[in-house]
Amino acid sequence: RLCGQLPLALRLAAARLRHRPGWTVGILVERMAEGATEFDTAFAMSVRQLDRTQRRFFRLLGLMPGSTFDEYVAAALADIPLRSARAMLEDLLDAHLVQQPAAGRYRLHDLVRQHARRAAAEQDSPAELDQALRRVLDYYVHAAAAGDAAMSYLTPDRTVSAGPPPPELPRFAGKHAALYWFATEYTNLMAVFEAAVAAGADTHVCELPRFMRAFFARRCGTTHLNVLFERSLVAAQRLGDPVQLAEAHSDLGFARYNAGRMAEAEAAYEAAAPLVSQTGHTRSEAELTMRRGYLRWDEGYVEEPLDLFRLAGKLYADAGCPTGAVHATAYEAWAMLQLGHREEAARLARAALDTPHTDPAWPPTLTARITLGVAIAPEAPGEALEHLEQALTLAREDGHKHNEAWCLNCMGVALRQMGRYEEALASHRQAFALLDELFEEHWKIHFLNGYAETCRLAGLPEEALRLHREALELAPKLGYRYAEALAHEGIAAVLDESDPPAAAEHRAAGQAILQELKPGT
Repeated sequence: RLCGQLPLALRLAAARLRHRPGWTVGILVERMAEGATEFDTAFAMSVRQLDRTQRRFFRLLGLMPGSTFDEYVAAALADIPLRSARAMLEDLLDAHLVQQPAAGRYRLHDLVRQHARRAAAEQDSPAELDQALRRVLDYYVHAAAAGDAAMSYLTPDRTVSAGPPPPELPRFAGKHAALYWFATEYTNLMAVFEAAVAAGADTHVCELPRFMRAFFARRCGTTHLNVLFERSLVAAQRLGDPVQLAEAHSDLGFARYNAGRMAEAEAAYEAAAPLVSQTGHTRSEAELTMRRGYLRWDEGYVEEPLDLFRLAGKLYADAGCPTGAVHATAYEAWAMLQLGHREEAARLARAALDTPHTDPAWPPTLTARITLGVAIAPEAPGEALEHLEQALTLAREDGHKHNEAWCLNCMGVALRQMGRYEEALASHRQAFALLDELFEEHWKIHFLNGYAETCRLAGLPEEALRLHREALELAPKLGYRYAEALAHEGIAAVLDESDPPAAAEHRAAGQAILQELKPGT
């Protein structure tokens, strides 16, 4: 009854009795009855056996946001060396005050956490508790930055400004180790973000989501990232720092773009542009230029995005970032392919592939291999499939589901060009199954018309018509004018024999859109 009939509290009380052979159960009950609450008594008895430093450490653990934690953040929380944190966690484990659900991971039972927090409120000053929480916020921003550096193909160009670095950070052997850390710490990172918002730690609110972009691209889709960057922008506006504000607008624009919210993305980029120019940071300008190129291309424009990709390449080169310049070249190659300039697309793709990199799955290589595979499919099917299969393997190893779907869809297009329709259909279907798994409906606009064309040539006109009509419905909602024009053209091709007047209407509608998208119109 004194343990509240709670198994954890009862186990703690039993441990006290077990280590005191001279006690009877009656003595244990008398000691527990002196406590403030039914279960606090059991916890208090366990805490009393700790020394002063250990008791402080235990109290501070009650402040930890999130669920499980490791020794690195525990050391940062208490501002102690990693070795000391590791030893004290083991002591608390022996005292039944912490649990170890997995190797290197610890947690406090909810009741123990409540007890630790109450004890901290009674025995530690508000200033000390606030400093401890700030150290946790600092730790997670610095750790996320280290993980992002291990996952990103671009070398970091900005130091973390959200607080001083902790005593020690996890060491990431590579991007897979960093990806595993992000996945393990995800709920904690979200809890830390909320804690930063509640504490008014605006710099942390700005920087934490920025260092999670590479992880979100591989795992969490776009919806949550949009929410984080909306709140980051508000924090940046409070800070009034032009650099933070420029990056917040740019990042929110890119999140909007990835969510298919094109008009909002364009508005965010327009807000970012003068701020980026004001900062004079060439690499940020290059990144924003690339992002505007993606947007303008998907909106259906041709000359402007090509100019933007070329400008981005020059800006990256000026900023001393050759990897960024190669990425711009690879995307210029992809745009050329979509315009039907297969030879030029292949030339640019090969130029991008000639640039060595330690990570075979870095984005320029992936983009270049996909582009080259589709570009040379009619003339060199063997080499084309080799490039596409390599790209697919790399995307899977990288854990990037969106890129995996992209590879599968392009493999379907290449196989269709080779006349291997059944294999092409299977590849398209795998791509769409992945998008369904990711709940990324808007991403389908990139694949619908290509899949439909494969269906038409494979003798499935009804399926082709359904897919083109789905694209025709989705494209205007997202602002993808070029995809809308392709859908009209595709429907016309399907209806040419069965309904020539309807086919003519759709073809005219498609041509009208393409005319609107021409430069100077």
